[in-house]
Amino acid sequence: MRDKISLVLTILVAIAAIVLGVVGMGEFTNLQKDTLVILAIICGCSFLYCFIVGEISRNNSQMDKLWSILPIAYSWVVMIKGEFKVRLIFVAIVATLWGCRLTYNFAKKGAYSIKFWTGEEDYRWKVLRATKPLDNKIIWAIFDCLFISFFQNFVVLGITLPAVAVMESTAPIGVIDILAFVFALGFLTYEIISDHQQNKFQVKKYEYLNSGMKLEELPAPYNRGFLVTGLWKRSRHPNYLGEQGIWVSLYALVIGAGVASYGIFNWSVFGCALLILIFAGSSRMSDTLSVKKYPLYPAYMKGVFKYLPILPYRGE
Repeated sequence: MRDKISLVLTILVAIAAIVLGVVGMGEFTNLQKDTLVILAIICGCSFLYCFIVGEISRNNSQMDKLWSILPIAYSWVVMIKGEFKVRLIFVAIVATLWGCRLTYNFAKKGAYSIKFWTGEEDYRWKVLRATKPLDNKIIWAIFDCLFISFFQNFVVLGITLPAVAVMESTAPIGVIDILAFVFALGFLTYEIISDHQQNKFQVKKYEYLNSGMKLEELPAPYNRGFLVTGLWKRSRHPNYLGEQGIWVSLYALVIGAGVASYGIFNWSVFGCALLILIFAGSSRMSDTLSVKKYPLYPAYMKGVFKYLPILPYRGE
């Protein structure tokens, strides 16, 4: 029930943020228009690539491979077009560090290959492709086009657009800007730590499993199947919290730049708002799969919040 209420509130807040941002949208400057054209061209090329190559190769992780790379390109284009203003440098630094970390992690899973259309596909696409009605090739192609290739490219472009919103601001750098930068780096560090803890746990668990042992035969805590220590003791998805926190923090730059309307909302809010909605669905799917795989996971769900590290897990 707690997760359902959280999901509904998340959707309502995200929609409200987008609506208020659009209502408060003003005219774009010529520099912003020129920059948006460049970003739109990159986004459009990525969309076509992901859809065409994904359908031909039957590997729908093409966008997953570009997810961590495109924000670096977008933020650097904006920074160069904006003549290296401080706020734009903040975004470029965070996006570059974030992108390098995520690209490295994805590469370790075998996602990248000299044959660029191959590589390890995200398990969630395999699961979805086997469920009705997505097991139909035509319906799957439509889903691939609209969600995997178009919508995700749109979101990745959107999360970097606060940089476009502030690129001509003449407001001096203030406390809000510094806090936004520091919090973004803090959430990035939080995400790196959570990923490291999860990777260390999974590597050791699969060492046991690959040796021929069954899950219930593994020594504790690996016989549980999922991680409940470190950051994961107080949050089921600390990596998701870090991911969303990074881009929400960078959005706060529009407040510091004085380009927000209705107090905190700007047209560029739709990127992080849509990202939050994606993670609401992704975390729900991840929990559902874990419940099916691990008998003790339902108890973990009841004892630990999805994102906020408030209640520690007290299970055995």
